[in-house]
Amino acid sequence: MSTASPSPYFDPVSRAFHWLTAIVVIAAFVLGPEHFGRLMHEGLDPATRWDIVWHESLGVSVFALTLLRLVWVALRPRAPRFEMSPWMQRAARLVQGALWLLMLLLPATAMLALGSEGHPLTLLGGVRVDQMPFIANSPLAGAADWGEVHGFLGDAIVWLAGAHAVAALYHHVVLKDGVLKSMLPHR
Repeated sequence: MSTASPSPYFDPVSRAFHWLTAIVVIAAFVLGPEHFGRLMHEGLDPATRWDIVWHESLGVSVFALTLLRLVWVALRPRAPRFEMSPWMQRAARLVQGALWLLMLLLPATAMLALGSEGHPLTLLGGVRVDQMPFIANSPLAGAADWGEVHGFLGDAIVWLAGAHAVAALYHHVVLKDGVLKSMLPHR
């Protein structure tokens, strides 16, 4: 039986998923239109706004990438392990879990906001879903102002991802423990 230590790097698929998801989340945040709900209530057709179309398309992409990543996490080679204090391990698990949860909740709250307010989902390539009666008629539709919840969660994921990045830089510059390198391309 082999006792070889696991690789100090994440596998290439995990690294690609990580960085692609990070880019898509940041782009979706940057392109998130201010006062989207107000504009829609004033009669704006979202298909006429490139930022809305891109934001919604990227949001759907975040959801799809997250589902694919979850499947990959179940199948991939063992992730690298790093020696760190118990509080750092707990903090890392907490932040990673919160990021995973937000990557699922953000698209869900967006769909709840659109469906409950009767706004269309507009995607690249002219794809459009004008009505979502399964959402509009659900008990969840009126449970919250889903646009507000979505906006709050969008801000939260950016702050949390920023903290995640700062922690990775701390590991790289101060602790020099290989945590950041494990997610970077290597030779």
